[in-house]
Order: sequence, then C-alpha cells, then structure tokens
Amino acid sequence: MTRLVHQIASWCLGYPDDAFVERLPLLTAATEELPRGRARDGLRGFLDHAVATPADVLRTDYVRIFDLSRKQALYLSYWTDGDTRRRGEVLAGFKERYRASGFLVDTRGELPDHLPLVLEYAAVADPQDGTALLQEYRASLELTRFALIDAGTPYAGVLEAVCSTLPGESPADRAAVHRMAAAGPPTESVGLDSADPRLLPLAGYGNGRG
Repeated sequence: MTRLVHQIASWCLGYPDDAFVERLPLLTAATEELPRGRARDGLRGFLDHAVATPADVLRTDYVRIFDLSRKQALYLSYWTDGDTRRRGEVLAGFKERYRASGFLVDTRGELPDHLPLVLEYAAVADPQDGTALLQEYRASLELTRFALIDAGTPYAGVLEAVCSTLPGESPADRAAVHRMAAAGPPTESVGLDSADPRLLPLAGYGNGRG
C-alpha cells in the first residue's frame, strides 16, 4: 500500500496538466484500495478538491503555491543545502541512486530532488531505496507539510499522506522538526537573506552530511 500512496501522491503534487485531470477518476478510485487512516484521508481530501475545482483554477493555484512562493518548496534539498555548491553534489547523488536502480526516471525537466519525481522513484523503480530517500529528507517533508497547512491548501493532505508512510510519528510543530534535524544551516549562501527558508538548520539531516 505504501507504493500506491507514493504513486498517487506523485501525481497529486505534479503540475495539474490535462493528463492529471484525465487521471482524476482513476486516482480517486485507487484511494479506495487504501485502509482508512491518514494516508487515505489526506489523499482523498485533495482529490475531492481537485475534482470539484476547474482545471484552470487548479493550475493557477499550483503556480501560486509552489512556483511563486519559497515557503512551500517541493525540492527536498532546498531545505537542507540552499543555493550552495554542495547542493550540486547532493543533486548528483539523487541521479546516481536513480541510475543504480536500473530504471529510467522521467525528470520532466525538473531537478532530481523534486518531490513528485522522488515519489515516482519510490513507487515504481526502487521502493526500498525510494522510501529510505524520503526518510533521509523527512525534515524537509515535514517543513513542507507545515508550510502547506499554514497556506490553507488541500495540498497539505498529500504531504500528510506521504509522511504517514514513513517510520515514526510526524513532529507536532516546527520546533520538533528542528530537533529531528542534525546540524546547522549551509555555510555558503548565494544572495540569500536570513529569512530564506533554505537557511533553516537542517543541513546534514539523515544523510550523514555535516
């Protein structure tokens, strides 16, 4: 069932193009296979919203939420490495893991740490390593979840569903997320001010970076 949650969430967090709209009945039906709980409730909440919302409004909202705001970043290493040279190495590491799986993942023009892409990898390429990768960036996922809750968007339910597939309970607040994380902010910033979410003290969480 974890793979099913990851596959549905991958589609829900992608840009709501015509293919997504066409898949809405299939995605909604697929959630019926999930047991009752956080994952099913979170996904159904978003999908019910998507079904009831005109496609052009869905697209406008997606751009507003994910493209025009730094607060709801879907790039996992955005939260941990910011715009540093180290992030290039991190992104290369994502690509290496994809290649090692023997599965050609369609990047759709996105960076390899884009959450919908990571979820697709976890769902159809290498579930074990994909889930491990999500867990390594658990703090990034939880901060994104809180940001979406603050934004008052049904997309928060999708992050709730993803986090529910990972070991342990979700942190109750941002302070708990920071306690979950291991180290401080990136040491090299490129034009970022102190309020930029990429400077949150999460570098090194879960993947051995210091």
